[in-house]
Amino acid sequence: MTTAGNSRIAPPQAPRAALRGAMALALAGSLAACQVTLDGGENAQPSRTVPAPTAPPATGPHGADSAGDDYVPGDGNGGYDVQHYKLDLDIRPGGSPELTATADITAKATQRLSRFNLDLAGLTVSEVKVDGAPARYEHEGAELIISPAQPLAKGASFSVTVRYSGTPQPVSKPPLGVYGWVRTSDGVFVACQPSGAHTWFPANDHPSDKATFEFRVKVPEGLTAIANGEPDGGLPGLQRGPGGNRRTDGSLLPGDGAGAGVQPVLLRRRQAAAPVTWRVKEPMAPYLATVTVGRFDVRTGKTAGGIPVITAVDPTVRTTDLEDFHAKNAEITHEFTKLFGPYPFSSTGGLVDNADVGFALETQTRPVYGSFGASEGIVAHELAHMWFGDSVSVTRWKDIWLNEGFATYAEWLWAEKAHGVDPQQEFDALYQQADREELWGIPTGDPGRENMFSSDAVYNRGAMTLHALRKKVGDETFFKILKTWTAEYRHSNATTEQFIEVAERVSGQQLDSFFQAWLYGRTRPPR
Repeated sequence: MTTAGNSRIAPPQAPRAALRGAMALALAGSLAACQVTLDGGENAQPSRTVPAPTAPPATGPHGADSAGDDYVPGDGNGGYDVQHYKLDLDIRPGGSPELTATADITAKATQRLSRFNLDLAGLTVSEVKVDGAPARYEHEGAELIISPAQPLAKGASFSVTVRYSGTPQPVSKPPLGVYGWVRTSDGVFVACQPSGAHTWFPANDHPSDKATFEFRVKVPEGLTAIANGEPDGGLPGLQRGPGGNRRTDGSLLPGDGAGAGVQPVLLRRRQAAAPVTWRVKEPMAPYLATVTVGRFDVRTGKTAGGIPVITAVDPTVRTTDLEDFHAKNAEITHEFTKLFGPYPFSSTGGLVDNADVGFALETQTRPVYGSFGASEGIVAHELAHMWFGDSVSVTRWKDIWLNEGFATYAEWLWAEKAHGVDPQQEFDALYQQADREELWGIPTGDPGRENMFSSDAVYNRGAMTLHALRKKVGDETFFKILKTWTAEYRHSNATTEQFIEVAERVSGQQLDSFFQAWLYGRTRPPR
């Protein structure tokens, strides 16, 4: 995640590290903001119990009602492992209800279960089934407690169907502002880190339980829904046309052929609403899911290495040129494959919407950006997350530097390639701030719930840790460490301890004292 103004590429004489102080306030407390609504606040539905004729009393072994992560108390659940989410979503922006949906969830029991929980906040549940049979359920705040008609055996695969409706409520708290399910003038913008997924679908809402996804989305005539992954049968509302790219009003877009492998497309509004299915083929953490609805100019193509690119921009957003944005997505993705290893997903790209939010989020395969636009530094940051955060995901939120420190260092690497700004300049500008308590007084490897999005402790010092490691082991070994990390933990979860193990194994060096100083010390480490 980045906030507007955080990731500006500075000219060589002014390293970006000196420009990033404003980010600290905007990012600090975002976790607390997610908790305000999601833990059963003013938008939560009242508790409700619905018995099923064949369901036994909710007694016996049950799954934990939390993932046990102190950074996000109450989020996630235990006792099962989700394999796949199939979400059938009828989204009517501004309607009442705004969302009518069915979630079909496939999971595997990791213990014997007489009941288990899903996270779901602020929406009304009308029916729950387990393996096709009606199930008893209770909806208490953000917890949907389900008792199947028959207990589930350890190791059993099972399905859960939840029918629900309502108007998802955005999360709102200064200074970050509004995020989650955010209404725009022509649709909705969906992005919430760390745990806003369960404001719009029932989930095991913690990154430690990743799954594949399928979104079947129906929207009103004239609107387009863009989600993670790729759509069946081509992008909705798009046809190839010999006349080049066109906007929704029929006017030609400039620069046909910009970017590697770009193919011209013609955007046409559908004459009737029809469901479109988007599929995510690789595992994804729930908070990375998005279904953003509105009117968009869209470009499709491929990177120089053949990776499909889908890029969209709301035509009312004047801060981002579609052609430039599309080309940057292709170029940066291709460059990062050289540094970090093979691209881990089936497509790349990005979406800029007319949402009045001050952040961007690395929603898997297709990062989303608010109306402030997408400068190339922010684009580099969010695309780096495809490797660091989306493919290799945190097991627990205390290790968020594995996401944000790595993505920030990727910005430094991109600035070097694009503008000649040596990462050493970025490092030096920060290191000279010897008395900066926000940078040195908070441990990067365990910053605490209130500081998990600290731009200084997590983003900047995380990037500095990587640069210091690079200087210690040498360039060849450093980039071998990164590629080994992304390969060995591809599509899974990992911890700081596991990264340290990889770094020591690849480098052949004992690095305990190095990482202790850089990640857990509360004073500036020696150079």
